[in-house]
Amino acid sequence: MKLLEYKSHELFYDYDIPSNKGVVIDSLDDLDDKLQDDEPARGVDVSSKIENYPVVVKAQVQTGGRGKAGGIKFADNAEEVKEISRNLLGSEIKGLKINKLLVVDMIDVKKEWYLSITLDRKTKTPLLIFSTEGGVDIEEIAHETPEKIAKIPINPMMGIKSYMVRYLINYFDMDQQYLKPLYEIVKNLYKLFREYDCLLTEINPLVIDDSGDMLAVDGKIDIDDNSLFRHEDILRFRDELTEDPKVIEAREYDFLYIPVRDTGNIGVISNGSGMIMSSMDLISQKGMEVTCALDLGGGATAERVQEAIKIVLENDNVELLLINIFGGITRCDEIAKGLKMAADAVGDKKVIIRVEGTNKEAGLEIIHNMKDTVISVDSILEGVDALYEHFSG
Repeated sequence: MKLLEYKSHELFYDYDIPSNKGVVIDSLDDLDDKLQDDEPARGVDVSSKIENYPVVVKAQVQTGGRGKAGGIKFADNAEEVKEISRNLLGSEIKGLKINKLLVVDMIDVKKEWYLSITLDRKTKTPLLIFSTEGGVDIEEIAHETPEKIAKIPINPMMGIKSYMVRYLINYFDMDQQYLKPLYEIVKNLYKLFREYDCLLTEINPLVIDDSGDMLAVDGKIDIDDNSLFRHEDILRFRDELTEDPKVIEAREYDFLYIPVRDTGNIGVISNGSGMIMSSMDLISQKGMEVTCALDLGGGATAERVQEAIKIVLENDNVELLLINIFGGITRCDEIAKGLKMAADAVGDKKVIIRVEGTNKEAGLEIIHNMKDTVISVDSILEGVDALYEHFSG
């Protein structure tokens, strides 16, 4: 789960990682209040209003390269903030709709550093990464000038120790006055990393401003999807990002619903991301388009299969449905029973179904007794051919 920048800033605030003040704008209707409000409130920082100018207005989308794409603007006064907000809200960057803006104080920067903690799968430990070359592509620096990056494995049993930061200070020949504030930020960043089950906590840039203060100006946080049940605030944040109600409905059943193309007319249900991608690739190669897909996960019962079919067929674009199942803990007879239970939702739509694995014969017996709009095939290739026959017919 990749957090938007403003949510990363809120977590920085919660974990005593200093950052520049800012407010989140998600509607033009309340823009005036946020420009004039005098009451402090919980937000990105303790302020709910824009107090100082100039400011930076940042589009909140889950992609890089916002600046080059026109998603980062500068404003010298309230009227310019309003004009920028009117232009950005509701527009798109790289196909992603802008629903929120983060407006932050512009900082006079003396130094820009890079700081992150990531899960290193080679050493199977968290890894502290630091560079005095912040604000740019850290991967490019790592490739061209690796000596400008320091990496320190973190023993989970020990956590962050002061000698780690002292090593960074000495390695980069930095002023010793930065030892204490940098240690506090690294320590708190690691605490956030551990308590929120993160795969990455990144500050880029970590700046020294003209007053000598150390601030996290931009943040990136990735949280392990498997841990989200432990973090209700992140679950709420995830649902706030989602515009398609079918995605949220599917989550209630632990399904993954994927909107694909509004121009497509084929729905796909499978159990596993690899199966879904293979099905979609084969469909695309035939010149057809998938409008949505749903991942059942493992061990789906007939009742869950019924709900999955209903969710997919609630998409009015779906004219043809492909069900591609390789049964292990997911039993083929349960898939077939679920399809039979969803007969009313299916109606007269064509369903191409391929089942393989546990209880296949029992599943096929149920399928063969269904009406002729349900077509059983022996392989995914036959399934795509059957789709194409009805698609072109």
